[in-house]
Amino acid sequence: CLDEEGKVHEFDSSWRTEECTDCSCYRAGISCCTSYMTPVNYDKEKCERIFNKETCSYKVVEKDDHSKECTVHSWVG
Repeated sequence: CLDEEGKVHEFDSSWRTEECTDCSCYRAGISCCTSYMTPVNYDKEKCERIFNKETCSYKVVEKDDHSKECTVHSWVG
């Protein structure tokens, strides 16, 4: 399989991209999906979501104080 960056991958192999996408190579082609969950149900007026590319995960914190995490009621991914 040839990925978007032009790198060749063996059949039945898997890898994670720099954009935190998990991909697999099959004889029929490449299949990719996000490797993280996205918070969708939280207090958007008081809180904001911050993506950490090193851990491929979101954290939801208060806008005025990033040391305080917010409750998230629903995630999608």
